[in-house]
Amino acid sequence: MSAPVLGGARPGAAAGRGAAAGPARGPSRGSAAHRAASYVVLVVFALLALGPVVTVLVAALSPESAAAGDGPRVANFADAWVQGRFGQYMATSALVAVVVVVAAVLLSIMSGYAFGTMEFRGREVLFYLFLLGIMVPAEAVVVPLFFDLRSLGLTNTVWGIALPQVAQSVAFGTYWMRAYFRTTNRSLIEAARLDGAGPHRLLWSVLVPIGRPAITTLVLLVFMWTWNEFLIPLVMAPAGQLRTAPLGLALFQGQYTQGTSLLAAGAVLVALPVVVVYLVLQRHFIRGMLEGAVRE
Repeated sequence: MSAPVLGGARPGAAAGRGAAAGPARGPSRGSAAHRAASYVVLVVFALLALGPVVTVLVAALSPESAAAGDGPRVANFADAWVQGRFGQYMATSALVAVVVVVAAVLLSIMSGYAFGTMEFRGREVLFYLFLLGIMVPAEAVVVPLFFDLRSLGLTNTVWGIALPQVAQSVAFGTYWMRAYFRTTNRSLIEAARLDGAGPHRLLWSVLVPIGRPAITTLVLLVFMWTWNEFLIPLVMAPAGQLRTAPLGLALFQGQYTQGTSLLAAGAVLVALPVVVVYLVLQRHFIRGMLEGAVRE
């Protein structure tokens, strides 16, 4: 009679476990149906978002009249650029956007750093005071603001157009950067302080480099809001010498042409800088939005 094998499993038991385990199961029907439904929803919303864009592009490339031919007419963009004087208007928009983005982002970084990392009396009250800039619409303050800037001699100037937008953007930028600084790794901050870094060096040499996604997202949002702003340039520059691109597009619609082709071409030209900036900063923008979504 042979001795039992020590440490080994019985052949019958092993065979039973193997039969019980069976082949690996594939994805369930419920998960496949859920995935298919998700793709359907995404496709529907993508079509809803891209439909107006495609319609405008088709209208911009269509001939103004039957005599111009049937093929795509790229010359519509050149005609709209010249007739609508979009070169001058977009240069004004670019100048205002640079002033607003640089000033608003720098001020937002510094104020967000103060509210997010420092302890001082009245911090919460001052922070909620900043938030009033988000809650109060521009339409509620634009008229008294016009008279204040006119008394200072700032109407019909780049500063008269830029400063109100800086104030609006700093309100959101402070909230955005405060959320970033509050969730920064505290051990990193303490290590920098132990190495002798002061507040200025801690901000610009430690926190700002690692906060590039959040700052890039803020730059893109402020640029987009400033470029598309219509009311403040309209009110603060009544002389018409500093029209921005949205104002020029509205003027082009009413004064130069009633045709849809040139008007659509002008709309594409006005929207193109925002699209280009977004495509350049897309990776950082998405990363910054995802990080900001889980911080506050």
